[in-house]
This record gives sequence, C-alpha cells and structure tokens, in this order.
Amino acid sequence: MFNFSVARLPRIEFGSGTVRKLPDILSSYGSRVLLVTGARSFINTDGWHVLLSELKQRSVTWQHCTISEEPSPGLIDELVKSFADDSFDAVAGIGGGSALDAAKAVAGLLKIQHSVMDYLEGVGPELTYQGPAVPFIAVPTTAGTGSEATKNTVLSVQGENGFKKSFRHDKLVAEYAIVDPDLLASCPPGVIAANGMDAVTQLLESYVSTRSNAFTDALAVSGLQAARDALMPLYRQQGELAQHREKMAYAALLSGITLAQVGLGSVHGLASPLGAFYPIPHGVVCGTLVATATRVNIEAMLTREPNHQALAKYLHVAEILCEKRFIDPAAAFSALTDKLTQWTDELNLPRLSHYGLQADNLSKVIANCRGNSMKTNPIVLDDQEIHRLLLARL
Repeated sequence: MFNFSVARLPRIEFGSGTVRKLPDILSSYGSRVLLVTGARSFINTDGWHVLLSELKQRSVTWQHCTISEEPSPGLIDELVKSFADDSFDAVAGIGGGSALDAAKAVAGLLKIQHSVMDYLEGVGPELTYQGPAVPFIAVPTTAGTGSEATKNTVLSVQGENGFKKSFRHDKLVAEYAIVDPDLLASCPPGVIAANGMDAVTQLLESYVSTRSNAFTDALAVSGLQAARDALMPLYRQQGELAQHREKMAYAALLSGITLAQVGLGSVHGLASPLGAFYPIPHGVVCGTLVATATRVNIEAMLTREPNHQALAKYLHVAEILCEKRFIDPAAAFSALTDKLTQWTDELNLPRLSHYGLQADNLSKVIANCRGNSMKTNPIVLDDQEIHRLLLARL
C-alpha cells in the first residue's frame, strides 16, 4: 500500500470562476490556438463569447471545431488533416469527455501527421508514440469521465465489427486542467446522471483495483464521499446547487486521477465492447452495471477468496455511501448493492436491452471484454459470472 509511483498529472486549477484563467493560460503558449468544444453546451453560453473576446484582446487568434458524439479514429484523422497547414501553440478542449478526448488526440497528432490508428491499443501496428504533442489544456464542462486528468483518449468505431480502444501516452496528459464547477450549470439531468455514475464507478473500481495503494485510496474515498453528498440532490435540482456542482466536479476529477494511476475493473472492461457494438453511452453502461458488477465481484471473492482484502474495502464503501457502521459484512454488502441499485433506478438509467442487446449476443460481448480494465478487477471473473452479470441488466 505504501510502495507506489505517481504518473504524470496536469497542473490543476480548481474552483468557481477558474475558467477565467483560460485566456491568460492559452496566451502564455503563443498567439495561435485551436479550440475544440462540444456541439452545444458551452458555445451557447456567455462564457464562450467572453473567452473569444478575451483572446482577441490578447491578440490570440483561433480556429474552432465541435465534437457532437464519441470520437472515432476517422474523425480524429480528418481533424488532424484539416488543420495540417496551421501551426498551433496550444489546443484547448472545452466540453464533456468526448470533446476532451478528441482535443487530446488531435493535440498529440498535429505535429507528426500520423493516423491515430497507428497508436491505438489492440488495433493496427501499435507503434510507440514519440510525440511531440501540442500543449493541451483541458476544461471539462461535465462531471464524470475525468479525462482532464488522464493520459488516454478513448476512440470508438461502432457496429458489428466495432471497437473502443485507447490512444495512450504520458505526453498526452494535459498541461493544465481547469475545473470550474460553474460550467456544470448547463448540464441536463440525463447528463448529470450518466456522468455522475461514471465518476462513482471509476472511484469504486480504482479503490478495489489490484493496483490500488494508499495514495489512490485516499483520493477515491474522498471522491466517494463527495459524490454521496452531491449526485442525487444535483440530479433532483435540490438544495445548494453550487455546492453540489463543486462536489461532483471534485469527485469526477479524483476519479480521473485514480483511474490513471491504478486502473479500473469489470464495468469498464465491459464498457468497451458494449459501447463498440451498441449505441450505449459510456456513463449509462457504468450506471446500469455497477451495482450488479459489485455484487458479482463480492460473491466471487466470498466463494473463491474469502480473505481477499477487497472485501474489507467494499464494506468500507458501504459505510461511506450508506453513512452507517456495519458489524455484519453480509449486511454491508447487501446495503452497498442496494444503494447503488437505488441510484441507478432513481437516475432513470436504462437497461442494456434498451439499446438492442439481447441474450443471444452476450457471448460476443464477453469474448471482447478482457482488456486492460478487466486485468485490474479485484478477482478474475469467469465467462459464466460475466454472463450472469450482463443477463441481470438486460
């Protein structure tokens, strides 16, 4: 637990109003920037017009592109090609996980003009990325993926022969992560729900990861406490919304830091094939699977490894989320999965069959789920256990 290394992180600027630092940060790199945003949320706010005005005052010129869906390798290659004749001093990604991932990939490829397919894990030649990358500034406007703190960008090709893979390297880590909770104000309830459960899942899975350590555990616990207090009231729009946004932005940031350091688990292992073969948003996969995946993990450990240290961690998470002490571990495990199920139901996260997944198709998902995330799940799940997990959420 006290033998660990910490991979590269961005400089983090966190707090209400920190987005106002963006013009000065961008101008510190030079006079030519690329702005990559989501299709609607930020560019329809006053903040967008303020940013452009502030850049103009600093004699910074810009190009702008929007990302309307989870980015594909083809989209990244197209963007890199379209901006090949421009010499950018910095790239800013402003938006949800898709916008940040796209901006991160484009920043990594602008100077080398390679196809991103050359570097995707498990696809193509898997060349070693050498860089250099254009300095990347990450500004999340949702609270969930934690992409602002990671070195990987997730790219998808959807369909029968689809895939969801990472372009990953330390040189892709953002120079700055500007996390302004005020930017979450434009998030609709569905985005709050899916992204919030993504953050919760990342915190939980990194906490019980086989690579977890004292450093990441402290962050994961702190993030889970913040999400416990803020996710449901923010979704319901109850209470002090500014404080809830602050806590969820904090939880999402910590989830990105912890996953970048120690990996994830079975939910994210399954998210790759599910998101590749079916039009299932990533956060929905997390939210709809996390309760059942937690139960299956616990049952597998109780059966095969009853002294596994992750069982004590699951008990601790139960005490955090339920805000009570448990003497009986069985009662704690039941309360934990009940709490996660309650959140999934109250957040109206649909089941997998809503997106076309049927029992006959589970074998294909299972055959393609054993990527990096599955390798750090606290226990190796067999195909039958994974089948039971998926079947429960159809």
